[in-house]
Amino acid sequence: MSSNPKVRVLLTNDDGPPSSTESPYVLGLYRHLTEHLGTNVVLPSAQKSWIGKAYHIKEITKGNYFYPKEDGSGDITLNSRPLKEGEIAEWILLDGTPATCANVALHNLFEDQIDLVISGPNLGRNTSAAFALSSGTIGAAMSSSLSKKRAIAISYGTVMHPTPMAYFEPAHRMSCQIINHLWNNWGEDECGLRAGEVDLYSVNIPLIENILSDEGLKICWTRMWRNSYGRLFKNISRSNSNNRSVQAPGPDAITNRLTEAVLADEESGDLLFKFAPEMKGLITPSLATLPVGSDGWALHHGWVSVTPLRASFGEPHTHEGVDPERLMWKMKL
Repeated sequence: MSSNPKVRVLLTNDDGPPSSTESPYVLGLYRHLTEHLGTNVVLPSAQKSWIGKAYHIKEITKGNYFYPKEDGSGDITLNSRPLKEGEIAEWILLDGTPATCANVALHNLFEDQIDLVISGPNLGRNTSAAFALSSGTIGAAMSSSLSKKRAIAISYGTVMHPTPMAYFEPAHRMSCQIINHLWNNWGEDECGLRAGEVDLYSVNIPLIENILSDEGLKICWTRMWRNSYGRLFKNISRSNSNNRSVQAPGPDAITNRLTEAVLADEESGDLLFKFAPEMKGLITPSLATLPVGSDGWALHHGWVSVTPLRASFGEPHTHEGVDPERLMWKMKL
């Protein structure tokens, strides 16, 4: 990313602090960002996927300081302290949602010190409305844009299990190139929250072999694929004992990895449900079902998708340029 001392970055995510299984990408992207930019980090203290743009309003959000080392491990303390040998930086972990992390960072921890919020990189894709509306990664970016900050949500689509580590660095470099391009060529939206700018972007980078090629991956502008959910929860009560093993959740979860449901107590009745979404139609849709130019269509082809978004429920432009009198309902009561 080209040097620009005026750009101050906040990095957040929904996968939590560095972890080889749940949050394998955040430390690598942080290293790339800090090569040229001042980057503050505020993350959920634990994995918070599928939580959207939710805020906790009754719980007290507690925080700790985290001092990551090169391997992602690090001390956690209640109070800030100087860095010790081998520590990369001081991060902040909050016991809150991704959207909470973004809002607290922008308005409490680093007020008036952030120009751009990067949310991610998410472990798994966030293509299509079904995933985007549930994504904590996009939720944090949405929260930031509602505070009138430029925001980019970045997601790495998992194709191979396990994903070769050789793919990580090219993905981080591509992320930084896209961030740099978007910052310097931010799009226009006459309805945008910030003086006619696009509110936020969702970027999806597939982790596939072509990311290692000299040409790299193709990048294209996309719109969001409007799809729908099927069943998201599974009955795991004792009366349904044959159904008590469920797939690990997440857009790109390993399909043959099962998690054993744990019953709360011996008296549990028939109404016991665990999040276990049916993903096949969302993860492996047929090309015929994917609208040309959509984010799902791009990912199907192994391309990077960049989708401009509004921080609102989308509205069709059916009333633009219409006489106000024609908008009024005339009903006989």
